[in-house]
Amino acid sequence: MTALPTTGRYATTGRSGPPARRLGRHFAVRVAGLPYDTVTVLRCARSAERADEVLDLEATLAVEAATLSDLLHDLIGANDDGDSRRRLLALRRQVFKGLLPADQDAALATVAEVSPASVAALRDWLTRRQRLEQRLQGLDVLLDEELARSRVELWRLSGDPRLRAGMQVASPALDRQLVSFAGRDGAPPAAKKLRRVERSVLSYLYRTACKTSPFSSFTGIGVGEFTADATEVDLPGAGPWQGYARLNVVALTRIVEAVCADLDRRGDLPVALSPGLRQDPERVRYVRRWVTPGDDSASVSFDAIQDGLFYLRRSGLLDQLTALLQAGPRRCAELAGWPRERTRASPQRCEEYLTILLRLGILQIDGFAVDVHTPDPLRQLHDFLTLLRRDWADDLALRLAEPIALVETFRHGDLADRRSAIHRLRESLRDIQVHLGAESASLPQALLYEDCRIADRLTAPQDPWRGLVRHDLAAVEAILPAFDPTLPHRITFHGFFLARYGVGGRCDDLLRLVEDFHEDLYDQYLATTADRRPYVDDGSYQPEENWLGRPELSELDGLRQELTAHLRAAVHAAPDATEVRLDVEALHGIGGRLLELPGGFRPQSHLVQVARGPDRPLVVVNQSLGGLSFPFSRFTHCFEDTVPPLSGRLRAQAAELSPPGAVFAELTGGPATTNLNLHARLTDYVIVCPGETSLVPEENQLPLADLYLHHDVDTDRVVLRSTRSGQEVIPIYLGYLVPMALPQLHRALLLLSPTSMAVVDVWRGIPAAPDTDGVTRRPRVRVGDVVVSRRSWSMTGAALPRRAEGDTDAAWFLGWRRWRRAHGLPARLFATVHVGAGGRVTARPKPQYVDGDSYLSLLALEALVTSGDDRVVFREMLPSGDELTAGPGHGRHVTEFVIETFPPTPTPGAVDD
Repeated sequence: MTALPTTGRYATTGRSGPPARRLGRHFAVRVAGLPYDTVTVLRCARSAERADEVLDLEATLAVEAATLSDLLHDLIGANDDGDSRRRLLALRRQVFKGLLPADQDAALATVAEVSPASVAALRDWLTRRQRLEQRLQGLDVLLDEELARSRVELWRLSGDPRLRAGMQVASPALDRQLVSFAGRDGAPPAAKKLRRVERSVLSYLYRTACKTSPFSSFTGIGVGEFTADATEVDLPGAGPWQGYARLNVVALTRIVEAVCADLDRRGDLPVALSPGLRQDPERVRYVRRWVTPGDDSASVSFDAIQDGLFYLRRSGLLDQLTALLQAGPRRCAELAGWPRERTRASPQRCEEYLTILLRLGILQIDGFAVDVHTPDPLRQLHDFLTLLRRDWADDLALRLAEPIALVETFRHGDLADRRSAIHRLRESLRDIQVHLGAESASLPQALLYEDCRIADRLTAPQDPWRGLVRHDLAAVEAILPAFDPTLPHRITFHGFFLARYGVGGRCDDLLRLVEDFHEDLYDQYLATTADRRPYVDDGSYQPEENWLGRPELSELDGLRQELTAHLRAAVHAAPDATEVRLDVEALHGIGGRLLELPGGFRPQSHLVQVARGPDRPLVVVNQSLGGLSFPFSRFTHCFEDTVPPLSGRLRAQAAELSPPGAVFAELTGGPATTNLNLHARLTDYVIVCPGETSLVPEENQLPLADLYLHHDVDTDRVVLRSTRSGQEVIPIYLGYLVPMALPQLHRALLLLSPTSMAVVDVWRGIPAAPDTDGVTRRPRVRVGDVVVSRRSWSMTGAALPRRAEGDTDAAWFLGWRRWRRAHGLPARLFATVHVGAGGRVTARPKPQYVDGDSYLSLLALEALVTSGDDRVVFREMLPSGDELTAGPGHGRHVTEFVIETFPPTPTPGAVDD
């Protein structure tokens, strides 16, 4: 697959302005599970062609009707015969409405009586109108035939192994339903209750062939390196994919909860002091964590962890207990018996005392927490139980052997084996919970997580990508801080630190600092800014909340408005254009000052698609993320059996990239409560917060107590440093759980991290042009050959074509086609439906593929729009099907590239020099 041209404008090096950023050595590709052309059989192509003929005839008839209406008007005015006038008036009304007269010969005779020369014009109009009627009747028959055929094709495609493999993970119930349909001739019976199943199958099929959404076999993952001698990227889309499945960690949490709920079993478990606990003269200080269980009935859920700084008054018994545990973990039964020897309290009171300390977080069960670097949490739990050397633990470990084997069967088996394995897995895990005495066995809906590897060690030509990074993409990166929602928070934290500790100040007690920051300022700041909109509907800018009077926030406000003014001018210069081009140098001028605001080392990654063009390709930016190795982290478990493992290569690159005198250290976010946070170790160092443990060697652990903050006067940055080594520590977050879902301490530390997620919304602050019949159009926006915004059309559900009572399928299908033509929408689109949002976008639902030539696709879209108040946004498919690239024999696959860029640091190796 040729991604970018190897010669031309991107082959040059350098440009005026700031030093060029560098291209990372590694890249990833996300490849749709099925060729894009798979879904073309679902189109009603002949019906679409016939519908276009109908619309063309309608347009011709409308023009002719206007001329004929004027002619009849003159004949009526010049006619004194009342009966003739009435017949001519009736005929004129019919022509105006586009209706065929019941007696066409009589109509011709009526005109001939008055003006024989006008008969030819009426006859031509009647002939075309009759042809339109024939086309409409033929469309009904043709659409019925093609709709029946496309339904048969849909059910045929529902058996595709790659589609079904992903479906078995995403919706095992749907997979079982489809099994029950097997053996029928053609499509299942046209029962109304099956239409929902039909829409679900269609949705998964489009997800597998038209999008790059990494999940099981819906989208495969490959990694590779940029090299000087590569000429193209050959993606093995049709080859075998290797699946890597893991049990949902929430299912393990439910087992652990059942174990700990039984006092006899709990008595055999090791218990330890909460890591990071500190004894002050009069009280014990520690970080308390509590878990809010997720909703197991939801399709996707996870247990949320919160934390906070807590204190307990010291007592003789508590001091003795902590002294005992400082020597190492003890079993719960031993600790429950220990106070009984000293206080003569009843066994029940001693158990209650231990339970309270566990609930308060002073003590923790040792060994059950799932570290984010755990390769296989299910096997980890099994191995931990065998180390307890208790009969019940050995029995539980033996019972867990079946789920372990079932996960392996699911990974390596065929569709039937996988179906049987996941069904039995759910039963087995429920049986384990019942055996442990759980009052109500509960399991998450998503029982397994699976990713698929398509290839390792791919190669791509570095010169065109390097040129892209140094030119057009560099201009996009320059303005990203303007769209980073966390930048004002970082500036606010910077101001808080200076207000508390002064210029050049230092803080050694980070826990206290974070607690004060939240209590004194940040919690209220978050509440105040939660619903803030940078621009209101009329385009006027709303300044950031600047409670500490920071000049950086005022500068950010000014630069955002300057950027918006540039965008507005570009749009106003070509108000009717389908494409707007922004000036690269102007963006560099604005962005150069923006980049100074965050400061520090700023690695960046981009998820892009390449659209082949007649001259040179376009690169479409889907998402931009700040951080190091983040695009690879969630998928590292798929590449640990390569030589060398991907994680080792990325960790080596991170070490080589670190600025002089600095190291990268991962901030894990605590124990994994979702598989989205599981990944291999990608940095040499890990920050270990209070209440956490880590699997990395102790010499690579950076306890929070070892870290301090100080204000570097020369760079005006608040810098995190290690007392032990004296080096700067750059926190890196590699989990896929959104940072706002992390505990309080971690969210605060991430304000010192390059982690960010900037959504480039070039249209904020630019009021939309007046709509046409409720539809607002936005052109495509380019920065050189980089597309930062696709063409879009937005409206409420009320503006969409609706099925009127009595409409035939053909009339409804034709109505959609007429509507698309009126507003200039292409046939292939992605629709985002914001349910109940009215004129304002609220949540961020996923876009759905829409094929305007497919009746089934339009039917699925109709089901998504449930109200006239829903907000619907259509975006062009870019690259379109014709612009997709593919390797020989693989078909055209929708593909997304993930690349990284880095600042021009002086460190050698690993990246573009």
